[in-house]
Amino acid sequence: FFWGFTCSTSFLFLICLSCSFPQDQYDIIEKHTQSGLELVEKYVKFVKERTEIEQNYAKQLRNLSKKYNLKRSSKDEPECRLSSYQSFLDIVNEMNDYAGQRELIAENLMMNICIDLTKYLQELKQERKTYLMEAKKAQQSLESTYKQLDNSKKRFEREWREAERAAQYAEKTDQDINATKADVEKAKQQAHMRAHVAEECKNDYAAQLQKYNKEQNQFYFNDMPLIFNKLQDLDERRVQKLAQGYILFSDTEKHVMPIIGKCLEGITKAGTNVNEKNDSMVVIEQNKSGFERPGDLEFEDYSQGINRASSDSSLGTPKGPMDLLGKNRSKNFWLFSKKSKLSSSTLTPFSTPPAPSPANGPPSPKFGRDPLSYCLKEINKTVKPRISSFRTLRRSPTVTEDFAHLPPEQRRKRLQQKLEEICKELQKEVDQSEALGKMKDVYEKNPQMGDPASLASQINQTSQNIERLRAELNKYETWLAEAGGRGDTLRYKTHTFNNNGAHDMHSPDGAHSDESTPDASQAIYAEFDDDFEDEEVTAPIGKCTAMYNFPGASEGTISMQEGEVLAVVEEDKGDGWTRVRRNNGDEGYIPTSYVTINLNK
Repeated sequence: FFWGFTCSTSFLFLICLSCSFPQDQYDIIEKHTQSGLELVEKYVKFVKERTEIEQNYAKQLRNLSKKYNLKRSSKDEPECRLSSYQSFLDIVNEMNDYAGQRELIAENLMMNICIDLTKYLQELKQERKTYLMEAKKAQQSLESTYKQLDNSKKRFEREWREAERAAQYAEKTDQDINATKADVEKAKQQAHMRAHVAEECKNDYAAQLQKYNKEQNQFYFNDMPLIFNKLQDLDERRVQKLAQGYILFSDTEKHVMPIIGKCLEGITKAGTNVNEKNDSMVVIEQNKSGFERPGDLEFEDYSQGINRASSDSSLGTPKGPMDLLGKNRSKNFWLFSKKSKLSSSTLTPFSTPPAPSPANGPPSPKFGRDPLSYCLKEINKTVKPRISSFRTLRRSPTVTEDFAHLPPEQRRKRLQQKLEEICKELQKEVDQSEALGKMKDVYEKNPQMGDPASLASQINQTSQNIERLRAELNKYETWLAEAGGRGDTLRYKTHTFNNNGAHDMHSPDGAHSDESTPDASQAIYAEFDDDFEDEEVTAPIGKCTAMYNFPGASEGTISMQEGEVLAVVEEDKGDGWTRVRRNNGDEGYIPTSYVTINLNK
């Protein structure tokens, strides 16, 4: 039966009432604690593999987001302004944030579970080893005392038998009539000595027995209960720590769930932010050409040539402009090439032509015997808009510096963009020129700080750059005027340039000039500003209602909200913009396609 002890939940219930140490029960406790430590190691390995899975998953999500995220050079593409593209980029960014949360899960699992449990496991192993060594020492000490007891017992048994034999021999000798007195005395002394030795062995055996019983009592009631209680406490702490690791396995992911939820909400919001109507309007605004719709094709009457009487002194009945074009339809015309324009210097009029028809209008059906010059002039009036509507020409456009290869609306936008870039460069050069001038003044006043002549090359280069940029500015402004650019853009450039150009300039040779000579561009800007400021308030010609929101971020435009009613000041002139005015007097341009217009009758 098992040894009952006051602590029924202790490992002591495994100890038996045997005199020797219960080695088999000790092995059970040792095996149980070892199995518990192996379970901790197994759980740590499990969490490590889970961490590797999370890290690989996060890495794949990062690579996926990087693969589908637009590069910096691609962010200026027209498609990026569409809400569907912006929503897709938002989804990609949210997935990148989601990957960051998966990385956070992996990091917390590694720090809070793997590393912590591994460190704690090493401490448990060392502590268990110490307790087992103490138990082993106590066992060895008890076994050594028992061996001493057994030796003393055997010695006592041996000496007692020798003493009995010695006593029997002495008694036999004493009864023997033939034995001498000396023999009897010797036998008695021998028996007495053996009895004395046996008595000493008896006393030694009793002492060893008392010592062993004391150590055995100490072993079973003090040493081993204390060691087993320590092992029990160690095992319970291991189980408790392992349970905390189980809970952390779940809490680690619960901790980032709110942020993951926000990422998912961001993806949902990206889907709801897609506005197909606004995308369509953006595409229309980006690709609006500004071309007029083509007119009707004219009837080509080839029967007139059959009934007409030939004459050497007359050119006969001329064809209409489209008749002449019809003969050359097999030829390739470039949409915006200047070669399609016929030079007026090659035309030799035969007589005064009749009253011209309206520009871009259909030619008069009464040709009679009109001269060739009239016909060619009509071609000059009609060819350009006719050819500009041919969208199926196969010849690819040649990119030109004035963007003449683009449609009118797109050309104006590109020219305005180019003007803004030139003004920014001019601003930088002017600022650099001012800085060099100030530095030169400092050097002249304090020669120990530097040589003013060393700045001559930089000042000269800056002056040349300013002159070059001014020339480019004038050139692009001329092209913008030809393209029918809005005055608001010019006014914006005027303020930008005047603010920059009002500073002192430096001569190419490095000498500082106190007066700056205004150039032609400044005169143009000043003239335009005066005209714009002196312009009288125009009476509204109608009203318009906004169908969509318009931010009005560009210079010259005005913002509006959906449903807002504005006064129409100037109609759309074919470029897709209408000038409007608010009740507070604010004026600006808005996209014509964003509003419904009702003009006054």
